[in-house]
Amino acid sequence: MISKKPSRLRRARATRARIELNRAHRLTVHRTNLHIYAAVISPDGDRVLVSASTLEQEVRNEISGAKGRGGNVAAAKIVGARLARKAVAAGIAQVAFDRSGFRYHGRVKALADAAREAGLKF
Repeated sequence: MISKKPSRLRRARATRARIELNRAHRLTVHRTNLHIYAAVISPDGDRVLVSASTLEQEVRNEISGAKGRGGNVAAAKIVGARLARKAVAAGIAQVAFDRSGFRYHGRVKALADAAREAGLKF
């Protein structure tokens, strides 16, 4: 039986290969039980251009009134909007969404929707 992580990474492999062929900036998402992380990676795949997560102090201050630490949809929306603002400021308007093998619902979907609303095009 294959465990969760190798199975998730197997699902992510096809998406990453397709994005690499398109030579697009890649918005990658990683989630844990307590936090969510997002980054825009260069088409070469060698540099992180902008990133945001629930570990950043500004994000922590925004979600401090809400229930939980960062493992919820509200926190994912804040991270998605923050990442999009940083990317647009860095001159990145178009990205390819890499959900890293996670299902497109809940926190992953909330982050993507917030990034779109804040000005990123997928």
